[in-house]
Amino acid sequence: MTDNGIYISDKAKEKVVSLMKDSGVAEDSSYFLRVGVVGGGCSGLSYKMDFDNEQKPMDQVFEDKGIKIVTDLKSFLYLVNTELEFSDGLNGKGFYFNNPNASRSCGCGESFAV
Repeated sequence: MTDNGIYISDKAKEKVVSLMKDSGVAEDSSYFLRVGVVGGGCSGLSYKMDFDNEQKPMDQVFEDKGIKIVTDLKSFLYLVNTELEFSDGLNGKGFYFNNPNASRSCGCGESFAV
């Protein structure tokens, strides 16, 4: 990972593809994965993630492993070089962000500080 971007692990990609199929948007190429950062959570900032098909003028667009990942410019400043991961282990099931910019994160892994 040398470029400034947002990345996705193989396991997270598999889950995103599965969820897109479940949501009925897998066949529609206009849909992409939108990730972002919002204020809140026990460490100050929280991650958000959803499927979207409306790109905004200031959006930053990345593609990794065939998945189109879009974020707004403000969120990208917090998410640069972050990798979206997925864990289905006993200690927690779900998506999480492996963010090198976070100075600390909470125990649940859903919020962070820089």
